[in-house]
Amino acid sequence: MNNDSISTLDELKYFLNSEKIKKIFILTGKNSYKKSGAEKIFTRLIKSRNCYLYFKNSYYPDLIELKKIILEIRKFKPDLILAIGGGSVIDYAKIANLENIDQKLKKKIYNNDHLSKKRFTRLIAIPTTAGSGAEVTGNAVIYINKKKFSLEGDLVKPSSFILLPRLILGNKKTIKSSSGIDAIAQAIESMISAKSDRRSQLFAENALKLLLKNYVDYYRNPTISNSKNMSFGSMLAGKAINITKTTAPHAISYPFTSIYGIPHGHAVSLTLEKFLVFNYLNLDKSQVKFDLKKRNEKIFKIFNVKNINDLYKSIKLIKKQTNLEDNFKKLNINLNSGLDKIISGVNSKRLKNNPVKVELKDLKYILTKFQI
Repeated sequence: MNNDSISTLDELKYFLNSEKIKKIFILTGKNSYKKSGAEKIFTRLIKSRNCYLYFKNSYYPDLIELKKIILEIRKFKPDLILAIGGGSVIDYAKIANLENIDQKLKKKIYNNDHLSKKRFTRLIAIPTTAGSGAEVTGNAVIYINKKKFSLEGDLVKPSSFILLPRLILGNKKTIKSSSGIDAIAQAIESMISAKSDRRSQLFAENALKLLLKNYVDYYRNPTISNSKNMSFGSMLAGKAINITKTTAPHAISYPFTSIYGIPHGHAVSLTLEKFLVFNYLNLDKSQVKFDLKKRNEKIFKIFNVKNINDLYKSIKLIKKQTNLEDNFKKLNINLNSGLDKIISGVNSKRLKNNPVKVELKDLKYILTKFQI
């Protein structure tokens, strides 16, 4: 079963019958499963089958709960795993479907050295947020002692995915704002990533156009139409970063989540426009093969702005319109006492994807002194 081969509920129903799926492990979030409407949809769809429903407990994916999930999956021995939720739920499922519990699990995660040569079973991802694009990426995040790690590879990617716009229609505004800005950031970062290529550009540009056109309206007045566009835009951004990976705004975001409890997308947004200005002001230090100035001009055009200052203002306005606070003091982030912890939690692999080299002094400047 190739990725993208199942894209509707009718196709899923046909697959369940034709493949004689008898045991299904559903990994989800308790609140999102009920409030999104997924419970009603999937209770009817799988009522004649043996199902195990696991509700995740942790705020972000961590090693302790991952081990529990792996154990439950191995004990139940499902024919199929359905991951119904946001990025954390899907990331849990992606790793649990690949790894078993042994003494080397932590070491394998540290080294991104997953020894498994095949998935445990088939995995279908069904996102209930429009943001992470986790349903199409061969990447999964896991935290160990509040530090972020990733497992990457083709086997990590779900077997298939289904986009159901109705599932994101009723999301809380905080989820809409955080997940939506994450998708926008992923599209932008992919466009300027050191690993950008022609294919990723196509995904990222189309994603950014679609997301910018719908994000604020989806936040203020969600409809099936703008929910569908947000879901599709998020998926395209996911396809883009699956090729390029993310850059500096994502690299520095993880400690804001693990230390201060700020939702992932919101955490990314805290430095997004700052790093874009930093990159543009340091075009002469570009470490990418493409013309970084022209690539930025493409971003200006999509945002309908003329220069980097206007882009900065445009992103600030979008954050204001979707109630994404970016004042560190108001978010209870004390940079005097917490700066070293934040910087020590920066993901160096993602930082290396940035089109301009970011040094320690640059991180400190962007966090504490940056002004435009």
